Amino acid sequence: MADRGPRRVGVVGYGRLGQSLVSRLLAQGPELGLELVFVWNRDPGRMAGSVPPSLQLQNLAALGERHPDLVVEVAHPKIIHESGAQILRHANLLVGSPSALGDQTTERQLLEASNHWNHAVFVARGALWGTEDIRRLDAAGGLQSLRVTMATHPDGFRLEGPLAEAHSTGCRTVLYEGPVRGLCPFAPRNSNTMAAAALAAPSLGFDGVIGVLVADLSLTDMHVVDVELSGPPGPTGRSFAVHTHRENPAEPGAVTGSATVTAFWRSLLGAARPRSPGPGLLCLQSPAASSPPGRGSISAEKPPPSETRSSDWPPTTTIPVLPCPTSPGSPF
Repeated sequence: MADRGPRRVGVVGYGRLGQSLVSRLLAQGPELGLELVFVWNRDPGRMAGSVPPSLQLQNLAALGERHPDLVVEVAHPKIIHESGAQILRHANLLVGSPSALGDQTTERQLLEASNHWNHAVFVARGALWGTEDIRRLDAAGGLQSLRVTMATHPDGFRLEGPLAEAHSTGCRTVLYEGPVRGLCPFAPRNSNTMAAAALAAPSLGFDGVIGVLVADLSLTDMHVVDVELSGPPGPTGRSFAVHTHRENPAEPGAVTGSATVTAFWRSLLGAARPRSPGPGLLCLQSPAASSPPGRGSISAEKPPPSETRSSDWPPTTTIPVLPCPTSPGSPF
């Protein structure tokens, strides 16, 4: 049976990513069978002059009156914490802030609401490269470790709590290294790639996937994401290993890289057609009985050199300072 159309889409958040999605939905939506039915932003004034008044939603609690099929969150993890379960009462939900799912209470509430209202929770892969490969390897029992390092200029970070007080002490400084769950509350807008990795690898989850956040003064116009994974030793004693290095162009001080915007649009298109969502899209499901608590499952996409640490939070060993490179770009 063919999907009915058009699919009604609402967008929550009107920052750089939200603006791009709204622009594409208005320009390309009709020919793709998509209809934009509302845009909500915490500061309504930001929508003035660019979002038609008829599409501006003043009260997020009233989104049900627009009868959306899909609500796309591209605002802040707080929206998922506070309103995610309520959104699922009315529509499928595409989560653009997966760091929110590092909170076990939020994850449980979304799963319960999804099951109760029969609406799906999708998670965009964002800047995570190789999502499907990670997912397949994990499902086959071949994933032993997963480490995601995100590096950019300090101006690109929006940090909270102890990390907000961290200072770069050299050209390249490790601000955090440890379980992704411990990073999400303090870098909610800079840990989404790591959170997506934790969701793609439920055998490790938020407590087993390691996240590393690095402030690099040389990365003024890009975000660099390194993904390192390994499997158990094979017959020869050597382990399967993969290391990807992704350089994502970004405007100075921007939280979202250029390539991530394009990847998210593709995720939106997939979530709008849940019968065949396609690659690059994760779907939150109830954890398997054998999974540790708080590790939701997903259905279906040379280590850096020595660095300086900003503090002993979280506890780590001291690593020497790197000299600044003489040419622009990553020192590795």
